[in-house]
Amino acid sequence: MSTKIKGDIGEEFACKYLAENGYKILERNFRIRGGEIDIIALDGITLVYIEVKTRTSYLFGKPEESITLRKLKFLERSAKFWRAKRENLIKLPDLERIDFVGVDLSDSKPQIKLIKNAFPL
Repeated sequence: MSTKIKGDIGEEFACKYLAENGYKILERNFRIRGGEIDIIALDGITLVYIEVKTRTSYLFGKPEESITLRKLKFLERSAKFWRAKRENLIKLPDLERIDFVGVDLSDSKPQIKLIKNAFPL
């Protein structure tokens, strides 16, 4: 299974889980040069930028161990860019944060781990 397919499957599980837990998905796979924000959603009155990591084995560590400082800096920059592009189109809340969703597909039943406010914004 390719990395892209694994990532897409993981994002589907993540979106379903988030929706079941009260998040309203606004956008998926927002891309700018250098990468993307996997999911952008509302959790109550908070705008949330969500990084999703999917693993089918622990050969390269658990999903939550995959976040690097470089990726965090990119997420912050991307979040600011997304907000600036959307702010005059829709009313956005002042509160915002970055959440992390780890999707573990190594077992027959997918395991999902949500870490709210995983990284300071």
